[in-house]
Amino acid sequence: MKIALFDTHRFERPIFESLEARFGQELTFLEPKLNEETAKLAAGFPAVCAFVNDRLNAAVLSELHAGGVKLIALRSAGYNHVDLPVASALGITVVRVPAYSPYAVAEHAVALMMAINRKLCRASARIHDLNFSLEGLVGFDMHGKTVGIIGTGKIGSVMASILKGFGCEILAYDPFPDSTLVARLGVRYVSLEELYRNSDIITLHLPLSPTTQHLIDANAFSQMKKTAMLINTGRGGLIDTQALINALKCQELGSAGLDVYEEEETIFSRDLSESVLKDDVLARLMTFPNVLITAHQAFLTHEALHNIAETTLENVRNFEQGQDLKNEVHARGAIG
Repeated sequence: MKIALFDTHRFERPIFESLEARFGQELTFLEPKLNEETAKLAAGFPAVCAFVNDRLNAAVLSELHAGGVKLIALRSAGYNHVDLPVASALGITVVRVPAYSPYAVAEHAVALMMAINRKLCRASARIHDLNFSLEGLVGFDMHGKTVGIIGTGKIGSVMASILKGFGCEILAYDPFPDSTLVARLGVRYVSLEELYRNSDIITLHLPLSPTTQHLIDANAFSQMKKTAMLINTGRGGLIDTQALINALKCQELGSAGLDVYEEEETIFSRDLSESVLKDDVLARLMTFPNVLITAHQAFLTHEALHNIAETTLENVRNFEQGQDLKNEVHARGAIG
C-alpha cells in the first residue's frame, strides 16, 4: 500500500525505510505538516501517516477523503488532533500506536526533574563562561520527597517505579486506580486536592480530553505548595498556560518542566533560529529561570522510534489484509 508520511524527520526515516520491505509498503516521506494547505499532497495515496502535531480537522479530512485516503495511521498514542466523528462519517479508518515506550517518556520526565532540581542548565552555562562558582546551585534530595503522579497508566506506572527507586513517597490520582501499584510500590491514591496540597513534585501522565483540558488551572495552582515543581510530558492542554505564568510570576509555584505546550503545533519540531518567535506566551515562559522547556522530545529514543515505525506499518498491513485492527480509534472513544 502507498503511504504518504507527513511531518517526517531525518531521525525517523532510516527506521521506516529498514522496515519498508518487511511489511510490503511503499513509503513517501513528506516534510510539511499535514494541514489545510498540505492535505492535497495526499491525493492518490490510500493511506496517510500523521504525526502528533499534524492537523486532522473536518476540512483536512474532507480533502483527504476526496483524494482517496481510506486510512489514517497515527504514529503517536494521542489522537486529540483528529476529528474522529468526521473521519467516521467519511469512512476513514484511524489507527494509532498506543504504546511505544513508556520508559522513554517517564525517564525524560525524571530528567526534567533532575535538571531543574540540580540546576544543570545554569551550571553548564557557567562552566562554559569559566565561572566555577556554586552560588545559586543548591538543590534538594529526591529521597524522602513526596511526588504526585496524575495518571497511572503505562507511563505513570513506570514513573512510580523509578520514583520508588529514589526513595520518594508516591501519591497518585487516577479515575481507575491500579491496585498492583499499591501492593508493589506502596503508591497511595488520593484526591486531586490532597495530591496538590502535599506534593513536592507533580508530574502529569494522562491523556487530553474535554474533562482534562486545563486540569491544572489557577485553582489547582492555589492549592499547591509554593515550592512545588510541576512536570508535564503529557499534552500541553493539560495546563492553563496563562495560569502557569501567573503562578510563576507571583511565586505560587517553585518551578516547571515542560516537554509539551498548548500552542506547540506551529513551533515545535521546527528550526526557528533564524526567525522571530511570534508566540508571546511561550516567549514569556522562556524568561523564567526556573522553567525548563524541551520541544516534545520525551518519546525520542531509538527503542521508541523503532516501536512506533513497526506498529505503524503493522497497522497498515492489517488494514490492507482485512485483519483485526486492535489499534483502531473509534469516534466513541475517549480522546487520548
